[in-house]
Amino acid sequence: MRILYTASEALPYAASGGLADVAGSLPAALCKAGHDCRVVLPLYKSVKPELREKLKFVKNFTVDVGWRKQYCGVFEGEANGVTYYLLDNEYYYARDGLYGFYDDCERFVFLSRAVLELIKQIDWKPQIINCNDWQTALVPVYYQTYYKFQYGYEDIKTVFTIHNIQYQGRYGMDVINDIMGIPMYHAKLLEYDGAVNLMKAAFETADKITTVSPSYAWEILDPWYSHGLDRALTNKQYKLCGFLNGIDTTLYDPEHDPLLPAHFTADDISGKAKCKTELMKSLKLASGDEPLIGIITRFVSHKGIDLIKYVFEEMLSLGCKFAVLGAGEKIYEDFFKEMAWRYPDKVSVTLGFVPDLARKIYAGADMFLMPSQSEPCGLAQMISMRYGTLPIVRETGGLRDSVRDAGGENGNGFTFKTYNAHDMLNAVNRACDYYQDKEAWAKIVSETMKNDFSWDNSAKLYIGLYKELAGEE
Repeated sequence: MRILYTASEALPYAASGGLADVAGSLPAALCKAGHDCRVVLPLYKSVKPELREKLKFVKNFTVDVGWRKQYCGVFEGEANGVTYYLLDNEYYYARDGLYGFYDDCERFVFLSRAVLELIKQIDWKPQIINCNDWQTALVPVYYQTYYKFQYGYEDIKTVFTIHNIQYQGRYGMDVINDIMGIPMYHAKLLEYDGAVNLMKAAFETADKITTVSPSYAWEILDPWYSHGLDRALTNKQYKLCGFLNGIDTTLYDPEHDPLLPAHFTADDISGKAKCKTELMKSLKLASGDEPLIGIITRFVSHKGIDLIKYVFEEMLSLGCKFAVLGAGEKIYEDFFKEMAWRYPDKVSVTLGFVPDLARKIYAGADMFLMPSQSEPCGLAQMISMRYGTLPIVRETGGLRDSVRDAGGENGNGFTFKTYNAHDMLNAVNRACDYYQDKEAWAKIVSETMKNDFSWDNSAKLYIGLYKELAGEE
């Protein structure tokens, strides 16, 4: 199949979060399965010079952005067997950072329109266009309103993937005419609660809507999770489904990871003990066999930091030690800094995001705490399991779909249901009790490492959806 995958960021060229991981890994898995999947994203200023040097200029054309005609240069790159098209416009993308500018609406209107214009420029017609989040939500809208009946655009199907429904692309109604160039008789496609809502517009026009886990697909029909969009989704359930994301099992591989002081496998986990010892030494934590809990997250409320804050000292009283890595709201950063100051032999806190340290925590910790209020998919719990570190999670979104409680069959972690600090504390307590039985703990660690969270499984589900849309099944 021919699939055009478009996103505002994708590894290895540009990344600010989980979307880049998906846009870098899923197309590679699709190509590995024998399909022709190509990726389109902006050519940002932040693209590394060594990657930029390898890009090949293809051509340039103009893109209509409302009443403007804007330059668009096309550069082609290749990574992991995937062809990437990076769209160049220095006015929009030669900036420090990917998002957060006053004209983000216009920047990504340009991207959405350019994606469709690109098709006739490269002499390659996709059967499926898979768009991601609000930044490319206008692709199905433009396809339905402008391109569907043009020569060379017949029978293209569009898929819209929600990675986080919280970020919707909401703007004033004036952008429809001035920036999008969409006739006002199509305004109902875009209008929601008195404003333009790009994500809602994609719900209206895409052929299928996917989310990044099965549980998140039904959770976002509930006002608690939907950030106001449940009313727009309720009558679109017939085109909504969820596929669990995967992780890059080559990048995250405890058997070959060059950052680890010792390597280990599901059949021989002995090297994990050295990873723990070296991690605690580097973080200046007291030596000992007490359970070490890793936390790698953004310090924001929906990640469950309030729960951690509420019972943190009670968790310490269970004998736990903590290796914390992250950054975010100052109130949470200050809290963790205070805990590290008060308990220097038990708590290590590193502010920021340090990829090398993250991998060492994944490998060296015994447990990984992730009590999210909401979690569309979550990759950290899968990475931790890949390294034999058992997750302690709240049953929501992708956490529910990937972690099974050790109290039942085939357990690979510890879970709790309600968003309650003492329910989380109970799960931590159960994990600590389980940890005391070294033989049982070693067995569950070994079995957990055998879980398959590779993109191959997710790719099969996406291919099935694409084939259904294209009429190949």
